[in-house]
Amino acid sequence: MPKRPSLYLAAPLFNEMELNYNSSLKKELSSFFDVFLPQDDGLLLRDIVKGGVREDIAARMVFDADILAMSESDIILAVLHGAHIDEGVAFELGYCFANNKRCIALQEDIRQALPTGNNPMISQSCERIFRDMNSLLDWVRVNFQARSSTRSSS
Repeated sequence: MPKRPSLYLAAPLFNEMELNYNSSLKKELSSFFDVFLPQDDGLLLRDIVKGGVREDIAARMVFDADILAMSESDIILAVLHGAHIDEGVAFELGYCFANNKRCIALQEDIRQALPTGNNPMISQSCERIFRDMNSLLDWVRVNFQARSSTRSSS
């Protein structure tokens, strides 16, 4: 049976609204991909530090876990919301682009700091930037057949 494609979901995760948005996006995409969402599947700096680990060590743990997840992913979806793109998302997108991963983005937020739109380093890294969730999901349906039958029902 063919392996399900894996998707790294790069998105800001610093408040309840962002966390909820990311979770709903992961749910929508899970019929098509094995989705890695750092807030669910990775390590969170605040949780590790709260557990007593020094911040510098915790930061390295988060970095290493996310690098491994990106390396194992087939495609990245970068959420580009806000007037300024989250610096972690920008790094993740650049890392994946440099490692020949398929890079797409979702940008439903119309705020942008540059009058010309996204920084070229962002826009040129992306195969496609979707302006709404429905367009993204339509593209996914055309390009990635839903493979819910590959999941075991145990």
